[in-house]
Amino acid sequence: MSLPTARGLSESEEDRAFLQRRVALFGLIVGSGYLFFWLYRGVAMLIDGYFEGFREQAFWWHLLAAGAFLTLGLSCQRTVHSVRYIRMGELSALSVGVFATGAMAMHIPFEHRPDYILLLALTNVVIGRAIFVPSSGRWTFTLGCIIGVLLVGSVYMDALRMDMEKWSAFLPRLTERGVERAALSITIEAVVYWMLAIMLSTAGSVVIYGLRREVRAAQHLGQYRLEEKVGEGGMGVVYRATHAFLRRPTAVKLLPPDKAGAENLRRFEQEVQLTASLTHPNTITIFDYGHTSDGVFYYAMEYVHGLSLADVVARSGAQPQGRVVHLMRQAASALVEAHGIGMVHRDIKPANIMVRLMHDHDGGEDFVKVLDFGLVKEVRQEGGIDLTNEANISGTPQYMAPEAITSPESIDARADIYALGAVAYYLLTGTHLFTGRSIVEVCSHHLHTQPDPPSSRLGKPIDPALEQLILECLAKDPAARPQSAFELQQRLSGPAHVPRWTPDDARSWWETHGERLPTGAAPADAGFVTIELDGIDRRA
Repeated sequence: MSLPTARGLSESEEDRAFLQRRVALFGLIVGSGYLFFWLYRGVAMLIDGYFEGFREQAFWWHLLAAGAFLTLGLSCQRTVHSVRYIRMGELSALSVGVFATGAMAMHIPFEHRPDYILLLALTNVVIGRAIFVPSSGRWTFTLGCIIGVLLVGSVYMDALRMDMEKWSAFLPRLTERGVERAALSITIEAVVYWMLAIMLSTAGSVVIYGLRREVRAAQHLGQYRLEEKVGEGGMGVVYRATHAFLRRPTAVKLLPPDKAGAENLRRFEQEVQLTASLTHPNTITIFDYGHTSDGVFYYAMEYVHGLSLADVVARSGAQPQGRVVHLMRQAASALVEAHGIGMVHRDIKPANIMVRLMHDHDGGEDFVKVLDFGLVKEVRQEGGIDLTNEANISGTPQYMAPEAITSPESIDARADIYALGAVAYYLLTGTHLFTGRSIVEVCSHHLHTQPDPPSSRLGKPIDPALEQLILECLAKDPAARPQSAFELQQRLSGPAHVPRWTPDDARSWWETHGERLPTGAAPADAGFVTIELDGIDRRA
């Protein structure tokens, strides 16, 4: 974790981006306020026919102050800058804006009370900065004192320009002592008001900065600092995080207290234990497990710098046959190990299969990671643990095998084969196997509807061996499917006429699609989440 600087924020990327957003907001709001009053003054002079006012220096000093703050806001809004650049830009805008405001006041006739105008304008600036810009109270106080020096000097020099004859009727006690004493009295009054402005702005910075520090402290779990929410499922919320000392990118999955019932907790712990027992390179790696003092359970796993298969299709549509074979063979390979020790995943879907570009001496290739064993079921009869309620249906409707709907207590590894076939179908065609207006309708399709051949859905030929294999995986009868993940893996190595997905193909795809998501693109699993249905009529 980065240490806070004297001005109130660390220089981590998260804090840099936050600082830039808030400085941009400060510049735009304060600059817009200055510009509004400048335009108001200009319109008033036009209405009054006072055209000489457009040649007054105060009018243009006012515009310079507005421009200084607006330039700061626009600069920080459009381009990424370093913390040092942002801080220097803020100080520069404050220096120019405050100086121009003081110069404006010195060119306003004293009968218009430039001391009050200056005091009001600079009070808004310092309090606005305390609200919008994250800063320590000490730094806000220091800036207030520096600005106060200019304010005091400007007010005193303005007061010296006072016409004693005009003001003697209004301030007889003040003016009878001479212009110097009158100027001093007016300046002291301004100092009192400015001290109040400094106290308010400093208190604002202390409170707001303190609240942000409390939020940051609350975002720590043990040695991990949570940075960004990246997903949510039936068994918890996933955040991208950083280890405080190792600085290793990590994903942290939380089980919030409101979900931490006895059954959920047992399943959450089982997920950690069983996933941690897997060592296959295509399975996500578990680093750590623990819980906080307020009852939040969590575990830390490797963070995959890549995309889910749902994102892959959202970015580029139906995938080439060679890529589908390459990805599914790796996913099946991960299931070989899990099934070998009696584990059924039960929630295989595009969102739970990540892919990244793994660099090697050949230039890189797509590399798969299977995630989220939150609904896993151990089916070993002796010494095994089955934490699944037999009255529940668990999984994602688009990828649930028929037996997972009718008899979830008896499913085995072949349910994962069905789900993997549905994922392959989705990758090949860019469409879900079945759709419907409700979960019940989708489940009914899984039970009774024969899927269209992928080539028919796609509208162009697909290698017959690959198409046949996918349709076998989607058979309603588990006995008609490949009987193991190992068999599926071997058969995925067989389609001889499927063009190979090469490292060059992978690198080209990631260069084109790896950095952005098209505007308005919806996740492939939008509207379809992991569910548990109690009391469903299995005769449907």
